[in-house]
Amino acid sequence: MAIRPNFCNFVPKFKKARKLIKTILRQVGSFRRDALLTPVFTTLEVLMGVLIPYVTSWIIDRGIMAGSMRHVYMYGGLLLLIAGLSLSFGILAGRFSAKASTGFAYNLRDAMYTNIQTFSFSNIDKFSAAGLITRMTTDVQSLQNAFQTILRASVRAPLNLVFSVLMCVFINFHMSLIFVVALVVLATALYLIISRTVKLFEQVFMRYDDLNNSVQENIAAIRVVKAFVREDFENRKFQKAADALYRLFVKTESLQAINHPIMMLVVYGCIIALSWFGAHYIVAGELTTGQLTSLFAYVMTILMSLMMLSMTIVQITMSAASARRIVEVLNEKADICDPDGGGVTEVKDGSIDFDGVSFSYHSSGSDDPGKGQSAAIQNIDLHIKAGETIGIIGGTGCGKTTLATLVCRLYDATSGSVSVGGIDVRQYNVEALRNAVSMVLQNNQLFSGTILDNLRWGRTDATEEECREACRIACADEFIDRMPDGYMTHIEQNGNNVSGGQKQRLCIARALLKRPKILILDDSTSACDTATDAKIRRAFREDIPNTTKLIIAQRIQSVQEADRIVVMQSGRIAGFDTHQNLLRDNAIYQEIYQIQTQDAGDFDAALRA
Repeated sequence: MAIRPNFCNFVPKFKKARKLIKTILRQVGSFRRDALLTPVFTTLEVLMGVLIPYVTSWIIDRGIMAGSMRHVYMYGGLLLLIAGLSLSFGILAGRFSAKASTGFAYNLRDAMYTNIQTFSFSNIDKFSAAGLITRMTTDVQSLQNAFQTILRASVRAPLNLVFSVLMCVFINFHMSLIFVVALVVLATALYLIISRTVKLFEQVFMRYDDLNNSVQENIAAIRVVKAFVREDFENRKFQKAADALYRLFVKTESLQAINHPIMMLVVYGCIIALSWFGAHYIVAGELTTGQLTSLFAYVMTILMSLMMLSMTIVQITMSAASARRIVEVLNEKADICDPDGGGVTEVKDGSIDFDGVSFSYHSSGSDDPGKGQSAAIQNIDLHIKAGETIGIIGGTGCGKTTLATLVCRLYDATSGSVSVGGIDVRQYNVEALRNAVSMVLQNNQLFSGTILDNLRWGRTDATEEECREACRIACADEFIDRMPDGYMTHIEQNGNNVSGGQKQRLCIARALLKRPKILILDDSTSACDTATDAKIRRAFREDIPNTTKLIIAQRIQSVQEADRIVVMQSGRIAGFDTHQNLLRDNAIYQEIYQIQTQDAGDFDAALRA
């Protein structure tokens, strides 16, 4: 009765492991031929290697001991031939295994990266950036090493072990019993060591995430770190993560290090036993000197094979944790995808309708949107006509950005529906919808390359003249024309060689190049001076009058000329009307206006008041 529960628990674990292995091996792809040829040539290499000690015994017994140089030359030539074949097969096995393992790693990274590109924001929220980097670097490297080990060492070690034992039995059955005792002792010791190290290796990669997160956060915010003189604090934080990883590795490697002295103890014990019993068998005429010499060679081969097998098991166990983390990314399905049939590919106009929309972000570790999380926006009913300019104003965390992200399906509403052009956004082809909606996010991101390269992210086939026109509307031409290389000026990674306001204007120009039906600016002129902000808004009115514009801002000055203004508070709409009407009828808006125009305050200050 006690066996059945264990078996019942084993079956689902086995099925889960089999599914994981199938998912991983699917990435071998076009390198399957190399992966299959590696064990073939490894087997041939082992066969040749196992024959070498036996042929050596012939040289000793039939050549040297018998005083026959003819046999020495004959068997010596055979030995050279076998060694040459073994070397050739080994080189071929190494070549094919290197090609298969590196190709396998390439396919893994490519498959992970391709899948990540399909993720919605909610998918990305499940994985930290540092965690994804660790998976694509350290975890893939671990799996690549394990795959190469499986192709060679996991084939070579068992075959060497089995064939060497068979050769020992063939030479002298009684002497081969020494190896059986040695194998039992060594196998028991290795099992105890491996069983302890397995759990430690599973923790190592979690520590890698912490370490990468510390490095990434520090590098991304290096200017802030230096501005606040927090280098010592960041160093201590990094050292803490590095120290935790160091301690785990020391503990694991210390356990593994016991392998070597145990093996040497068993090896020397076997050599002493072989010498003792071998001498008696030689005197009795039951064993030749050459055969004893070959047994010495086989004992080393057997014990080395067992050691190699133990290291292979450890490495495969290490990689199992990496495999699980990689499969998590490979199996992650995008929350937002095209509907059956590809979806609607034409966006009629820029009208937007929110009907009873609520949204909650994923709680950490939960697949259920909003579980354990308060709603970011609640019961939003909002109807915007095509070509309107809508201002959205509100305090920090009130749901302004969340509202905008639902329009282009960066997230999907938890309840209710969002429609663009009279059609629910979930019925659109995602690419078609996002090509019709341009969004300039709060965190402006530029890429290394020229200004033209960055602008053409908006539309790859845009001419230089079209890029210039977009920059004119975004008031970016003012500073670009002053640069020595103009539009061919090189932008450093993340736009570190341009100011915050310049970066914002380049991002606006990039969004305009898509010729969108809806343009969303999420606090995208906050780094611009008020005069430039006013010029951008005037250019929008004059040059893209038919484009629906959603302008998210903290300053009333940035939205007061909008057709209508949405006032948000705690995830709800507290007002939606023109500037004049809100100023007359909406108490929150009145207070904000008074604070910002008279006391130079901000929205959050008004809410606190």
